[in-house]
Amino acid sequence: MSATPGTRQQRQPPQPRSVLALDVGRRRIGLAGCDPLGLTVTPLPALARGAFAHDLETLRVLSASRRVQALVVGLPLDSHQQPTPQAAHCRRYGERLARHLSLPLAWVDEHASSWEAGERHCLHGDRSGALDSAAAALLLEQWLREGDEPVTLATPLRTAGRR
Repeated sequence: MSATPGTRQQRQPPQPRSVLALDVGRRRIGLAGCDPLGLTVTPLPALARGAFAHDLETLRVLSASRRVQALVVGLPLDSHQQPTPQAAHCRRYGERLARHLSLPLAWVDEHASSWEAGERHCLHGDRSGALDSAAAALLLEQWLREGDEPVTLATPLRTAGRR
């Protein structure tokens, strides 16, 4: 649906559902979830990064236990809304995870989310993962207010001879 010239189109928030938000870092993944109505956002224990297969199994169990219906992944953009070097890593990780979990995926700009979480919760310098999960909670709150509906990614087709 396109807006008529000269009118402002009202943005609709995404449909309520149980969502898992991820703040993907090189050492840890901050995690946060919301209830099925999208009312309560809860920081969850951060995941210490390991091999993708280990991360996947941990996140598969967590997603099943929380009845997750979509993923929200922070995409680090700079102050000019351009992807940072970490953004490519986050995009690949989020897409790979969404495909393996068969969950739709949405992105949210995570510019300054860790700084804001540190300020809000006095967590600057935290190495326990609490800061990462507080940042994931902020990402999820932002997505619930102004995010796009998650999209289902096409599963890559396997070519003959590859397994």
